Amino acid sequence: MFATRFLSKEQFDNYQDYMQNAIPTVPENFNFAYDVIDVIASETPDKIAIMWINDTGDKKNISFQQLSQMSNSVANFLSSRGIHPGDTVLLFLRRRWEYWVLMMAMHKLGAIPIPSTNQLKSEDIKYRINASDAHTIIAFDDGTIKSEIEKAITETDAVQIIDCSEITRACTEYPTTFERIPNQNTDTMVVYFTSGTTDNPKMVAHNFTYPLGHINTAIFWQQLTDDDIHFTLSESGWAKCSWGKMYGQWLAGATVFIFDFSRVFTAHDLLSAISTHKITSFCAPPTAYKMIINTNMSKYDLSSLRKAAVAGEALNPEVYERFYKNTGIELREGFGQTETCVMLFNNEWLTPKPGAMGMPAAGWNISLLDERGRAISEANTVGEICVSIKDNKPIGLFQGYHKNEKQTSNVNRDGYYHTGDMAYRDSDGYYWFVGRNDDLIKTSGYRVSPFEVESVLMEHPSVREVAVTGIPDKSRGMAVKATIVLNKYFQPTDALVRQIQDHVKSHTAHYKCPRVIEFVETLPMTISGKIRRALIRTLDSAKESIVDPIKNTIGLNKESDK
Repeated sequence: MFATRFLSKEQFDNYQDYMQNAIPTVPENFNFAYDVIDVIASETPDKIAIMWINDTGDKKNISFQQLSQMSNSVANFLSSRGIHPGDTVLLFLRRRWEYWVLMMAMHKLGAIPIPSTNQLKSEDIKYRINASDAHTIIAFDDGTIKSEIEKAITETDAVQIIDCSEITRACTEYPTTFERIPNQNTDTMVVYFTSGTTDNPKMVAHNFTYPLGHINTAIFWQQLTDDDIHFTLSESGWAKCSWGKMYGQWLAGATVFIFDFSRVFTAHDLLSAISTHKITSFCAPPTAYKMIINTNMSKYDLSSLRKAAVAGEALNPEVYERFYKNTGIELREGFGQTETCVMLFNNEWLTPKPGAMGMPAAGWNISLLDERGRAISEANTVGEICVSIKDNKPIGLFQGYHKNEKQTSNVNRDGYYHTGDMAYRDSDGYYWFVGRNDDLIKTSGYRVSPFEVESVLMEHPSVREVAVTGIPDKSRGMAVKATIVLNKYFQPTDALVRQIQDHVKSHTAHYKCPRVIEFVETLPMTISGKIRRALIRTLDSAKESIVDPIKNTIGLNKESDK
């Protein structure tokens, strides 16, 4: 694996040794495309970097040598189209193989890619054009995105649109050599828009050292080696693609498996891909694992699968237990943000606790801070997850919000990066996710974690998906509400409401029991697959009162106060 030049997990005897010594040395003027991809291409040219398929039967394998040469060709093409170092370029490429070639080409050129999801609409795209000052858009037309882009561009916008097919042709039509353009480590390498669950999406800027932060992600969390075929589910428009389908995986020498969906994927799609292509390592958000455990996994040959990781939202213990029962594989949860690499994870020296995020990654000095900014030392006490930046920033922590110093200083204050996520640390040192600061429910003097209640609700056989939020209550300040998608064959009745509430009261404190239960067909999600609890709260605030459980699918059990 290439990363052994920086770090190897075989160097470390235990977690403490890893924490003290697993900090990579960052070369001057580091550029991942030149210093990793081109070097691997020269040493092991036939090693497969990309194994790509789509759902219409197309397949393509790309070796490291091909990736190196094609990225040079595309860098030459981009230069011919007037794209220069420092220029921002919006990318809408779904999971097309050209995306990975294009990213390496832009790193070589020094232009700044802004990966974006093809699910965006014209207003979203217009916002991104204006915020980023992008003058080039490169897109794969999936039947809808091209028209949305055209609607977003006004006559006064000087924006050129490059079709993905031009990138495809450039891979073979332009010279395969490209003279290195120097960069500084502090230069902006890539910008990601956040998912915008509570506010307008922010532009997260990472510099050229960012890929080295993913040594923790791929080698120490996902535990990849050069004989792995790794499958991360994310689309190219999200930072999770960088986490699981590019930098760290190639540093580990692994092959990246890419499944380009043209429709909504199913559990059958995922399990069939793992079986057919002998995937050894898989990473997906809890939503995907929930789908997987609700299908007949015994129908698929999963014997090649050795490792599985989960991130994106907190993992319900019920999902962990059922996946382990079916596969014998421990789901290793990790935590981070668009602004970071993996910060907390279940490393190889830990026995995972179902639902726990694990412990800090090497180089990340993490503290839980109370509302007054004081460090919390007591076990099982909730605080905000914060990263010390007093002396040095961890490798992989963002350099700031692009073109927005106010937003940057708002989260970087008093010597810490403030994540806005709440957690507690148990007596063994494991961290447990509680929720976003805005999502916590304050009821009758208690603070209730939505995730904690959701985990209990997920154990009830009727519950397929659930979101827990707070609603106004005159006597309590807030009351706990559960918005539930039912499993097949269950009907929303008064009796079921009581059964679910009794289940919660028998498994956790009574004050956490949802006084209100709403049954819905689907939960509102962001386009990255996260539950939009803020939207649920907004919709609830517009309702005049809590009404009858059956007629209006909202249930209030008066006995739940007892």
